[in-house]
Amino acid sequence: MRTESIKKKDITRSWYLVDAEGKNLGRLASKVAQIIRGKHKPDYTPNLSMGDFVIVVNAEKISLSGKKESAKTYWRHSGYPSGDTTIGFVQMKETHPERIIEKAVKGMLPHNKLGHQLNGSLKVYAGPNHPHEAQQPQVLEV
Repeated sequence: MRTESIKKKDITRSWYLVDAEGKNLGRLASKVAQIIRGKHKPDYTPNLSMGDFVIVVNAEKISLSGKKESAKTYWRHSGYPSGDTTIGFVQMKETHPERIIEKAVKGMLPHNKLGHQLNGSLKVYAGPNHPHEAQQPQVLEV
């Protein structure tokens, strides 16, 4: 018996639309990361970017459980001495709500070249509108 591996030319990619209104951040991010990676497909290959595209709308209406809304912080560093910046979840939600979902999903993808490729398959928008109507995305319940 031989194990048949899928080739790049045989990969078919779909578009999915996810509404984040009232959804829990971690559960939504893990499902989206699984779809972007392609693990829901029967011919999944771990070394190829074979997942589907995901559009997330209403990112400003995402929720967290427990006391995380007041305790969660986002940290970044500029590379210069004392160039670290911390932003709370509430402030991030007010200024850049799409980055919350982008960071959560990015943390669940591989941290290598493949992960950087897969990160381009995620499109996040703060409101209910998106410019990807031409792709005719399927609505996905998470």
